[in-house]
Amino acid sequence: MEENNAMGSYDQVFVEPGFYVLKIQNDTDAAKEIYHELDSSYIQFHFSLKGSGQFLFNQGNYRLNVSEENSLLLYNTQKDLPIHLSLQPDSWVFSVIMSIQKFHSLFSQDANAIPFLSESFSEKKYYAQEMLTPGMAVVLSQLMNYNLHPSIKRLYIKGKVYELIALYFNRTEDADLEQCPFLADEDNVRKIKKAKDIILERMVEPPTLQELSDGIDLSLKKLKEGFKQIYGDSVYGFLLDHKMDLARQMLESGKHNVNEVGLKVGYSTASHFIAAFKKKYGTTPKKYLTSIVKT
Repeated sequence: MEENNAMGSYDQVFVEPGFYVLKIQNDTDAAKEIYHELDSSYIQFHFSLKGSGQFLFNQGNYRLNVSEENSLLLYNTQKDLPIHLSLQPDSWVFSVIMSIQKFHSLFSQDANAIPFLSESFSEKKYYAQEMLTPGMAVVLSQLMNYNLHPSIKRLYIKGKVYELIALYFNRTEDADLEQCPFLADEDNVRKIKKAKDIILERMVEPPTLQELSDGIDLSLKKLKEGFKQIYGDSVYGFLLDHKMDLARQMLESGKHNVNEVGLKVGYSTASHFIAAFKKKYGTTPKKYLTSIVKT
């Protein structure tokens, strides 16, 4: 679902009682402010995938910066900490909101390993800022870019968030490298992200895999493996999903006919576009438009 308020909007997905996530994206040219009520019974994890922002407290008198590829953990038993985020243009933040009771249950047998779960923190506050590890970056990219049937979305998010939290509290570098050797080199991650940006910018006439490989200075093998690890799909599979999602949005806007939409997402003939759309959504663009009008 999408939560709207006077200061902004974001996607909010309830996973189970005491546990939900927020997907906050500012793809505009102006700073965006988000406000979300939250009391002291919750722990907050905020992960910045790109761009930057500031978390404001005490009516803006106290601020915490969050920059690209960094995280912020907030927990205060003595004071409510509503989320007041000023997000800069072209910035993404993924937040995990979990009741302390729910969170404690995850570590019931190993609570001593988590500083703020010990009794000494029962009446204190706990803030932590950490760099994202490569493994965490992979999971976050998957959480922001998944394309799944609605019936399994919550299950997928639950599994991935548990994985994310496990990686967050696993600070042994060797374990992270063993899990995903390719991503041990952060430069590789940046190159794969650049590859993603290139194919989206050149969506209508995308480069070949070899051209893309040459363009980011990464071997073809590492491009294929790395893209799959980060985005959960092949390069062209990811691009196809993006095209179809964009096509669906354009059809829903009512500003373009089927032929125009097909051309805008890179199909030279309407028949090829219709076939791709039907394969993705199980219906033709025309029938999809009809169903929208009826609802």
